[in-house]
Amino acid sequence: MKKRRLNQTKPKKPVTNKTYRNRFLCMGIVFLFFFMVILTRLYLVMIRSEKKYEEELTLLTTTTVEGSSAPRGRIFDRHGRIIVDNKASKVIEYQKSKATTKEEELALALEVSKHLELPYEKLKERNLREYYLAKLGKEADKYIKKSEWEKLEARKLTNKEIEELKLERIPEEELKVLSEEEKHAAYLYYLMNQGYSYEEKTIKAENVREEEYAYIAEHVKELKGFNTKLDWERVYPYGDTFKTILGTVSSATQGIPLEEKQAYLDAGYALNDRVGLSYLEKQYESYLKGTKEIYEVRNSHELALVKEGARGNDLVLTIDIELQRQIEQIVSEEVVATKGEANTEYYNRSFVVIQDPNNGEILAMTGKQVYQQNGQYKVRDVTTGILTSPMTVGSVVKGASMLTAYQAGAITPGEYQVDECIKIAGTKEKCSWQTLGTINDMDALALSSNVYQFKAAMKVAGATYQYGAPFVLRNNAFETYHHIFHAFGLGVKTEIDLPVESLGYIGTVEKPGLLLDYVMGQYDTYTPIQLSQYISTLANSGTRYAPHLLKEVHASSETNELGEVIYTYEPRVLNHVEANPQYIARVREGFHAVMHYSYGLGRDYINNLYDPSGKTGTSQSFKDNTGDGVIDTATVSTAFIGYAPTNNPKVSFTVTSPDSSREDGVSAASSYVSKRIARRVSDLYFAIYP
Repeated sequence: MKKRRLNQTKPKKPVTNKTYRNRFLCMGIVFLFFFMVILTRLYLVMIRSEKKYEEELTLLTTTTVEGSSAPRGRIFDRHGRIIVDNKASKVIEYQKSKATTKEEELALALEVSKHLELPYEKLKERNLREYYLAKLGKEADKYIKKSEWEKLEARKLTNKEIEELKLERIPEEELKVLSEEEKHAAYLYYLMNQGYSYEEKTIKAENVREEEYAYIAEHVKELKGFNTKLDWERVYPYGDTFKTILGTVSSATQGIPLEEKQAYLDAGYALNDRVGLSYLEKQYESYLKGTKEIYEVRNSHELALVKEGARGNDLVLTIDIELQRQIEQIVSEEVVATKGEANTEYYNRSFVVIQDPNNGEILAMTGKQVYQQNGQYKVRDVTTGILTSPMTVGSVVKGASMLTAYQAGAITPGEYQVDECIKIAGTKEKCSWQTLGTINDMDALALSSNVYQFKAAMKVAGATYQYGAPFVLRNNAFETYHHIFHAFGLGVKTEIDLPVESLGYIGTVEKPGLLLDYVMGQYDTYTPIQLSQYISTLANSGTRYAPHLLKEVHASSETNELGEVIYTYEPRVLNHVEANPQYIARVREGFHAVMHYSYGLGRDYINNLYDPSGKTGTSQSFKDNTGDGVIDTATVSTAFIGYAPTNNPKVSFTVTSPDSSREDGVSAASSYVSKRIARRVSDLYFAIYP
């Protein structure tokens, strides 16, 4: 075998013309392919998709702006009566142009302030200093020391800090020489420059006189940046009736709330948009807000309307506004009349809720507070307290307590017990309001026996009562009671369709004596709306509905008539009471006895013609009478809950009157304000809905 030399290379093949031709042919094919791809793409872009890209180009190069805030939707009662509407209002506004100089703004402020009535008394010294500083212009540099200019150059001071120094150093005597006209101009100058520099500023939105509006409208071209527009404001055909729950709307000067600014901006709102601030206006903002006009900015800087604005959708509530109006009148009369009774020094308010127990609809709700002014009693609305003002409610909870004892097997329907003062080791005697003797469960509810509930609670807790013996909780009795109470809505939120609701006080200490307080309604506290949900749940035999005020949402219409229905509130079931239906029926029977037995404590709260069932409640309450943060005064609070007719309930009533009497008064007199209110409002309801 021949060995090949290591440095010997393989001879190259000769390059011929044919090789070059093959290479050029391959390159030509590749170039032709890419040329065809580009040509095809150009055809698709320039011919087939021309319209599409023209539209996209238009969108990219067209500027659109929104018009002013559109009117909100109206609010109606359940019978189609308007309870919240809009009316047009005149507005004077100012929007600074980027071309406007400070000198021009000062001149505008001086001229326009002569023609506008503004609250010039609100002028603050800082506003005056800012106006004077703007008037001085470069002359104000004299207030800054050379060393401070050097610090500015060295970035040890900022321009803002320099301006603050100028403001501080304006001599008082120079401000004093400003005329009244200049002071008015200073206030208007402040209004023109508050907030973001180039945003729309509302100068005047309330009580704009015809002359003011006409002056601005007629001189728009000379008054650079000033303009007029028609806005809207809420009007209430029924005055203050139900107004606190209807809620409020921000003004043209307020815009969106600062504390919720980011959430509103993320939802597409502008800073100066008007929004619902509380209760129903806030809860149903998404339905009530209007749709603003959309304008296209043309090359001539003119605005062309491209989309009409529209009023917001209309709400129909569950409220009967006439029933509501008359109930407010009844409660107002009663809270004032009660102040003429003995031992009512600390009483000042009562609450009422009327509800449909079959679906959670609220037909009326009100709270009224009496106060003294210039030696006369006046009344203010406190309906929001139905959601936020809990109280110790007393014996009205005994229906839930009795059901818990049945369900736990501690007592049986018809069981008798001796109502006598009981004593637990180391504690004082605990009694009913009087010694009732041997009674069964129906009598216990009709006569509101505390002792019957005490003895039942001990059995639920696994204890056997003996006078003077210790009482030890042998199982989780609190949890057993909480389970039933919560199922009725006591101690939990009702989930009413409003943005605010308090839970009340929920005791966390679980001691034997406190369990006895709990079962007679002397431990936890509940709001009127929780009591209303409780009695409504019992009325319908155990289904807990979320109470609600919204019935329907309708599309806005051009007339006073309602538009098409776009949403209907479906009754929302929160839970069913997990108890033997026979036990629930037995409690209902006991509530009927309260109202119909000759010795029942609920007699005459509702006319027997309507076959009512219900329960009264009297509780010991305590309050801070001196305002020093110490609970120092014992009072008696009263409550009533009921429904009718018993066998086919169509309405439930709740009345609460915190601190209705003083416990240690000069006499034993107690106010019957809750009873009087219950009778009058139930009579009114059945007169309207026989």
